[in-house]
Formats: sequence, C-alpha cells, structure tokens
Amino acid sequence: MPECPELHLAGRYINETCGGVVFSGGVERSAVGRGPEVPFSSEAYRISAASRGKELRLTLAPLGPGAPQDLVFRFGMSGSFRLCPAAQLPRHAHLRFLTGESPPRALCFVDARRFGSWRLGDAWQLGRGPCVLSEYQAFRENVLKNLDDKAFDKPICEALLNQKFFNGIGNYLRAEILYRLKIPPFEKARTVLEALKDQEQARRKKNPSLTLSKKLKLMQENPDLLELCHTVPMEVIAAEKNLFDPDHSDNYAAFKNWLRCYLVPGMSSLRDRNGRTIWFQGEPGPMAPKGQPSRKKRAQPKADPEALTPKVTTRASKRRPRAAAKPPKLAKEEEEAAGDGPRKGRPHRRKKATAAPALPEPPVKAKRSRRMTARRGRGAAPAV
Repeated sequence: MPECPELHLAGRYINETCGGVVFSGGVERSAVGRGPEVPFSSEAYRISAASRGKELRLTLAPLGPGAPQDLVFRFGMSGSFRLCPAAQLPRHAHLRFLTGESPPRALCFVDARRFGSWRLGDAWQLGRGPCVLSEYQAFRENVLKNLDDKAFDKPICEALLNQKFFNGIGNYLRAEILYRLKIPPFEKARTVLEALKDQEQARRKKNPSLTLSKKLKLMQENPDLLELCHTVPMEVIAAEKNLFDPDHSDNYAAFKNWLRCYLVPGMSSLRDRNGRTIWFQGEPGPMAPKGQPSRKKRAQPKADPEALTPKVTTRASKRRPRAAAKPPKLAKEEEEAAGDGPRKGRPHRRKKATAAPALPEPPVKAKRSRRMTARRGRGAAPAV
C-alpha cells in the first residue's frame, strides 16, 4: 500500500515530468473510477502536485482566464500516476489529463485494485494529523501532548496506523521503525511514548540552549520512535530518485533490497486487531492476540537461482506419494473396470484390459444358466 514516501515521490514525478507540459481540454474519467466527474476544461493549463501524509493534491492552473481546479487523491492499495502516449493508455487508467501536443500524451491516475479515490477541492482530509515528513515538529508535539487519548491504550503497532497522530505511516513503515528500535509490536503505545516524553524533558533540562544543528546530530546518533517516523520515510525518498517511478523497471527490486523487516525471510508475523499483518523479530509483546500462533517467513537467500530448484523437486515428490498412497482403491477400480475395457488416460491399466477378452460374455451367461437349472432341480425334489 502506498505510504507517505510513495505519495511524496508521486508528487515529485508529476512536477518533474509535467512541469513544462501544457495540457488542454477536459478531464476524462473511466466509468468505474471511484471519484466524481471533474468539471474543468481549458484550452491550455498546467498541472502541479503537492503531498501531505497519505494524500496528494493536484492543481490544474489555466494559462488564460479561468479559475484553477484542485483535486485531492488517496492512492488506496495500488494507486499511481503515469505519463504516457494517449494512444497507449495503461489498463485501469481511471482519470486522464490530456496534453495539447500532437500526438497527445496523457497523465493518468492508474489504480488496478480500485481502492484509490479523489475528491474536488484543495482541503486535506479532516482528522488527519500533521505529516511525519513535511511537518515533523508539529507531528511530534501532536503526539506527545495527546498521550491521554484512548488511541494510545492500544498496542504501539496499531497506534502507528492511526492517521490522526501518525499521518503517512503505514504497514511497512511501522514494521521497519519498530524493528530498528527492537520494540515489541504489541507493547502498549502509551508505555513506549511516555518514556520519550520523559527523555525529552530530561534532555531540555540538561541542555536548555541546544542549537538546531546539535539537535539534528543527537537525532541521528540516538533516534527515538518519533524521530524514526520522520527519518525512515526520508531514507526511502533519498535511496533512489526513481524508486517509485512507473517507468523505472527495477523500482520494486530496489525497494525490496532496502527493507530490513517487512516481508523479510526469518521474520515473524501476527495479525493485529484490525486484521493487518505486522512483521517483527523477537517477542511480540504483552498485548499480542491470544491463541494466534506467530508465523515465521522461511529464510531463503536473496537472488539465489539454485534456491528455486528444491521447491520444484519438493512439489514433484509430494505428487508421487499421493498417487502411491491409494493402491487398494486403484486396484479395486481396475478390477471393476476390467470387463469394460481400458480407461482413457491411464496407460498402466492396459494389462487388465488385454486380459478381459479371456472371459467372453456367452460362457458367463451359460455358467449362470447351469447354476439356475441346478437350483431349480434341487428346489423341485421335496415337492415329489
């Protein structure tokens, strides 16, 4: 699922690829898109983008008369933007902005799973807190001053998905953040965060006149959970400029190599109370769901071509015992089918089929008739 780094990089992609492009006409919408029709049309306009947490805002700005139009997008599970030739639209392109050039191109909002959506206007969604990327200080203050909120009665892994306080954090980021600090995912959120509050107060008393550069240095040397909510997403953004560029063929491979915990072989996983899977290492914590066994992803070397061979061998070996596990049933079926000739698709039964003509039907009927005659004879004797 796209999280704040993906939204930020999508905005960067739009601004860099469409910065000098002039768009023209109206906005095309697919019949199944999860958003309203866009009542905007202009002979010439430009598109710019800005992100905040898990939302991205597009601004359509006319080059002539006319008011600009804003749209705010949520990417859902698979949303992304792509600039491509209008004659070669990708599948699931639910919103399309056409350029004025010839042949035209189209900036498309692509969403295969259709959980993404858009709405008209420039307002960010109500109830979302400050962005962990672009509004770090406000984000930190918002968390520490609201630790009495019932949201922090939950395990820390569930609290990290609450967009009221952690706007932009999603499933893979929470796993990476908790893994780096060795915090059990099902430790109570308030217990974890109150310790940060105490540490921050002690730090201020000890060094009341810390400059910004010294604060940043301390954050890099000994980051706490809230600081990692900012720096870990920044790592994704800084790791590769085109990490989530749809035209970059190795984007997922680069992202997968960056991961340390999420979906990594050898890590354990549990489902939280919202049904989301959390990946972790070590003990899950005191608030772990009861009666749910921890699953561990099988350790497997990365990019090892020989590692795939045992899987094929194992499947084949599993099929053979299944076939050999039912000899009595197969033998019975062969005996029952012997008089009907060979069954299609089972060449190993041809021996039975060739033996069948040795028992022709007429002798069998004759044998039966002799038996019946003898029975009648024996049955008639007492009547004499």
